[in-house]
Amino acid sequence: MATIAYKWVVLSNTTIGGLMAAIDSSIVLISLPTIVNKLPGTSAGEALWIVMTYLLVTATVILNFGRLGDMFGRVKMYNSGFAVFTIGSFLCSVSLNGTELVGFRVIQGVGAALLWANSAAIITDAFPQNERGRALGINQVSIVVGSVIGLVLGGILTQELGWRSIFWVNIPIGIFGTVWAHYKLKEVSSIKKGEKLDILGNTTFFVGLCLLLLGVTFGALTGWTSLYLWMIGIGSAVLVGFVYVETKVKQPMFQLSLFKIPIFTAGNISIFCNSLARGAFSFMMVFYLQSVIGLEPLTAGIWLIPLSLTIACFGPISGWLSDKHGARYFAISGLAASSFGFVLMTRIPVNVSFATLLVPLVLLGAGAGVFAAPNRSTTLSSVPAERRGVASGTNTVLMNIASLLSLGIAVAVLSASVPESVIITILGGGTAAVGTFNVGLFMGGLRTVYYLSAVISAIGIIPIYLAYRKNTESVVVERPVSLEHSVE
Repeated sequence: MATIAYKWVVLSNTTIGGLMAAIDSSIVLISLPTIVNKLPGTSAGEALWIVMTYLLVTATVILNFGRLGDMFGRVKMYNSGFAVFTIGSFLCSVSLNGTELVGFRVIQGVGAALLWANSAAIITDAFPQNERGRALGINQVSIVVGSVIGLVLGGILTQELGWRSIFWVNIPIGIFGTVWAHYKLKEVSSIKKGEKLDILGNTTFFVGLCLLLLGVTFGALTGWTSLYLWMIGIGSAVLVGFVYVETKVKQPMFQLSLFKIPIFTAGNISIFCNSLARGAFSFMMVFYLQSVIGLEPLTAGIWLIPLSLTIACFGPISGWLSDKHGARYFAISGLAASSFGFVLMTRIPVNVSFATLLVPLVLLGAGAGVFAAPNRSTTLSSVPAERRGVASGTNTVLMNIASLLSLGIAVAVLSASVPESVIITILGGGTAAVGTFNVGLFMGGLRTVYYLSAVISAIGIIPIYLAYRKNTESVVVERPVSLEHSVE
């Protein structure tokens, strides 16, 4: 019987995981206005937290799961992610109110963290250095394909079968992925014994981030009362305490020593900037297209497809070329394209057409595709092989923190120029009449968000340029484990 090289088995399974998580992400997003409208007792604040809870939980536990992967095996942690995510998807489909849905999204977030904390590290272990960019690029395509499927499928299912059906999609994929991972993946990374979880660090990180985000989002939606200002202040102080804790404990949640590696530091700063610029974009666009323009969920999803398709086109090409020519200029070009795309977004009218949106969406997608795979491949390659689980988790948690902050900042910026009633109407799934004065204010706030995103994307270029200017990207700490295994 013909055999398949183990590295391709790894890539196929992690591709299924990425596909499932990506479908869920976009399918929930495109269906969110309908969920808020149809699910009893769901407020505008809960609309935000249906998205943010997932990211918050992932950001909080993903480093632990990366550490557990280094301690007990990345494959074991990764395998359990499929099962947990599948269970969470089923529970989401039977939610009775907004609060329950937010709670069940916690379980989905745990499952996603188990998958994301270890998938990139498993790929990096399985592929030689000169093939990692291509492998991560292919894996990225699965995420983008999942995003496209989710946008279209979410619109169809929401309109034809109701919003609960969007969570059913994950169940067969999750079951298949769980079985495939259990029987085909092998533990090839070295196991580190005797390590412990950083309980104090995890607690301060979760409490600080949660208080900060709750204060920012609900302050923006309901008014900046002293309660929310205190939450922001206390949350910020606790996060400062978290950094202090991480410098004192023997086995910290964040391996701050990894940031002594210039490429690792530069790559993570740039990833943070990229996610901070992009985190709120799709969320805001979904509500803009459905609640302001008045599009149906399926039509809104189709309008956003160019963003995902261009990532799919440019991601693997950029990864393959960066394996041959280095990551520096690809990463810089990607961020520059994104910055220009956001500038073009500031020019869109209130009642925009698909043709007007096409060019900026293509630029934003191309920028993401060109940037992501080269930057992540080189970032993970710069650390010792036995620390790639933690490094991958650090990479992902920074992306999720930035996305969370992006959502909070976007809502706060909008609240500075738009009446609370308009924001609550739009985020609450209602429809605002196009051409009214309030909608004009909403568009002004939205353009301010896009200007900020353009600036932040451009700032992300600086650390890459500084770290790579002396060709430091050629320095790799350790090559991956050589895998010549085959499986039937």
